Formats: sequence, structure tokens, C-alpha cells
Amino acid sequence: TTTQDNTDDDGGVLRDIELPDDWTVAATSVGSSNFGLDDDDLLLEDVDENNVEEVNRSIEAAAARASKLADALSIATTITSEKRATKREGAYRALFKSITQYATGNEGMEILQSRWDIVLEACLYTLQGKGNSTPAEQYAACRVLEASSVVLGEDRDDVAENLNGPLKKIINATGRVAQVRSAALRCLAMVHFICGTNCLEEGEDATAVLALCEKVSAESYRGETVSPILRATALDCWSLLSTTFSDAFIAAGDSDDDYNLGQGLQLLPLLAECLESTDQSLRRSAGECVSMIHECRLNLGMDEEEAANRTERAYRRGSWDGSEWEVLMDEVKQRCAELSVESGHHMSKKDKKEQRATFRDFMSTIVDDENPEEIVNWRGGKVTLNSWQEIIKLNFVRHCLQGGFQIQLMTNETLQAIFGAVFDGSGMPLNQLEKRMYMSKTSEAAKAADKAMTKQRRTRTNVKNHFLTADGDDI
Repeated sequence: TTTQDNTDDDGGVLRDIELPDDWTVAATSVGSSNFGLDDDDLLLEDVDENNVEEVNRSIEAAAARASKLADALSIATTITSEKRATKREGAYRALFKSITQYATGNEGMEILQSRWDIVLEACLYTLQGKGNSTPAEQYAACRVLEASSVVLGEDRDDVAENLNGPLKKIINATGRVAQVRSAALRCLAMVHFICGTNCLEEGEDATAVLALCEKVSAESYRGETVSPILRATALDCWSLLSTTFSDAFIAAGDSDDDYNLGQGLQLLPLLAECLESTDQSLRRSAGECVSMIHECRLNLGMDEEEAANRTERAYRRGSWDGSEWEVLMDEVKQRCAELSVESGHHMSKKDKKEQRATFRDFMSTIVDDENPEEIVNWRGGKVTLNSWQEIIKLNFVRHCLQGGFQIQLMTNETLQAIFGAVFDGSGMPLNQLEKRMYMSKTSEAAKAADKAMTKQRRTRTNVKNHFLTADGDDI
């Protein structure tokens, strides 16, 4: 349980109960959360423009999505009057699903915009603790607002202004559940990343949110010990907002230039401390943050042609050699090397495998000055990412949208501009027969892949069981 009570806007006392660490708004455990909405016609159809039947089916699917979106958004009007907490939570789950999966393209954005005031009123009602709202409801309300900001798109300072105060109040409430505060911080960062224009007054802009993330990521905040979950979230949010600033703002300056000292350099001692934590998510967030700062440092003073050469990257102005942080970065490199090969019974096999792979990627950048690479493919388009800044954006947006990530990336112009999505004609749409031939689990390709995997498993088993006698003969 939490250590401090909260007071809502009506003067009532809220006693929050902790949520599980893996709590998510995308879960389906709450009864009647779909409100009669099925999964038919939710995803974009592959359309052959020369086939009139498929074109008509695509138009019908788009109309069905728009209708389901409007129906789901109408649920927001019932939240403030609903007395049952499970129904309210189910309503937020339905809203989240509809916004992430149905609100596609300009039409989806316009429908959400027409109901935005109602959705905002319902979410703020819950976040203020009215109606004896539970932590699960508050968490879901934050996720709905976060997803809405992605759909509403850029140049929406009004959205940032409306949410700045309420979200900061939740983040600063040390008695609130850690997952709720984390969701509020993620929502605040996403709102400023997508909707903000850096034209807000000082104290309400992205720079102020960046400073808030630095404070919350510390071991203690406002006289209370900060949960590792919230600290990891704060570092993720800091990394996301840092991508909106220049490399110099993050990693420029030396010890004798305190005025122009980069924000990332000031954060390095804290990141080194977080890498020593026993919490895996906090270590990962810290390692990713260090990788991005290191990348920004190396990019200082180099154009693209110079930055592409690894030798140039290591010995140009962006090097740590001779700086105040050279010793600290050596310690960070050593710690990342240890985490990339860490073993023991205190971690599950899955966690160890994930941590090793993650920190090997960090090592490639921090030690070898190599660029990361990640490619997101879908039929007819792709996104190629070659920097930690781009990967941080991708992971944050993917976490926000959950199952609606790909459909939003395919239809949301703001996301396409952020990631530089490329659409081509290399993946022509398949008809129903071709889908069964190439994509079905019983297709020849699937059978061949299954046979190859079986052979690989057999080979690994034989290697493990292969022993030699003293005479050199196989047993």
C-alpha cells in the first residue's frame, strides 16, 4: 500500500491500492469492456485498386471503423454518471481501443476532435479522484489521453495547456500509485512531443517537463523515495523529449563552461547510479539514455559524411577523451559490459536473455561508436531507424498505441513525418487465394519454416549431447 493519502478536488480522501507491475490498459480481464464492439473490419484491408469488389469492401471497412469510433466515443458521456467502478474502467478500455485502432486517417482525427471536449471532461473527472475513482481507472484515463494526443496530431498547444496542470498535480502527488504517476508522466511527455510547439510560456513548455523528469528520476522526490517504475519512466520521458532539442543542448560543453553545459552531461552521474540498481527496467532506461547522450556527443561538430566514418567519430570534437566525464564514462562502459554478460539465479532465463541483448546494443554505441539499426516493415511501406533518438521515439509511440501501432503508422500523417515512413509499390496487395497460399499456417512457406526450425532444434540438441571418449570415439 502507499504511504500517503491523496485529497481530491472536493476535499475527499483517496486511499490508493497498488496495481501489479505489468498493469496495462490493453488487458481484457475487465468484464463487458468491449461494449458490444467486435473486431470485424478494424484493420486496414489490403486492396487491389483494379478489383472493384475489394475497393468497395475497403470503403465499407472504413465506414465501419468510423461508425464504431463514434459509438465508442459516445460512451465517454456516461462515465461521469456511472456508479460502478468496473463499468467506468471498461469504458476507458473501450475508448482506448477505439482511439488507437479505429481513429485512422483524417476522418478518424476529425471524429475524435468533434468529441474531444467530452473525452477530456471524462478523463479529468477521473484523474481528479471524483466518483471514488480507482487507480485502475486513473491509469486508463491517462492512457486514453496519451493515445488521443497522437491522433489529434501536431500544433495543438491547446491540448498541452489543458493537460499541463492536472497531469503535473498527479505526478507530484507522492501518495498516488506509482503506475498512475508513471502513466501521467508518459502522457505529459507525449502531449508535449506530439502536440506542443515550444511556444508555450516558460514553466509550461517542454523544457519545464524535461526538468520535471530529471527531478522525478532521482532516488527521492518531494521527501519520498521514488519507485523504480516511476524512475525508469522518468528517464524514458526525458529521452523522448531530448530528441526535440539539438545535440548541443544535450551533450555540449566542458567543465569550465557551466552556463552552456548540456543537460545530458549533468544527468550522467545519476545515470551511472541507476545502472547499479537491482531493477532491470531502471537499468535498461539508464543504458538507453546514456547511449543517446553518447550519440549526441559524437555528432557534435560533424556533418553526415564525417559522422559515417567510425574513425572520425572516435577522435573528433565529440570524444570524451580529456574531458571531465572521461573517467565516469569509462565506469559506465565497464558496467554496461558486465550487464551484457550477467548471469545468475536471481533473474529468469527470459530476463537474462533480454538484458544481454539490450546491453550488447548499448555497448555497440558506447564502446564501438556504431549506429544502431532497426527496420519496421509492412506490406507497401517501411521505416528504417539508424539512431538512438529515432529508436527511442519508436519505442515510446509503440508503447503508447499498443495493438494500434501499425495501423496508426500507416494512416497518421504526424507519425509518418516523425519517422520518415516510406511507402512504395514493392509489396503489391494479395488476393484471398494468394493470402492462403503464402500467409496461411498450412502454406508451403509455413511448412518449410517449420521443418527448418525442427532441424535447428535437432542440431542444437545433438551439440549439447555430443561427447568424446578418451580414445576420441563418439559415444
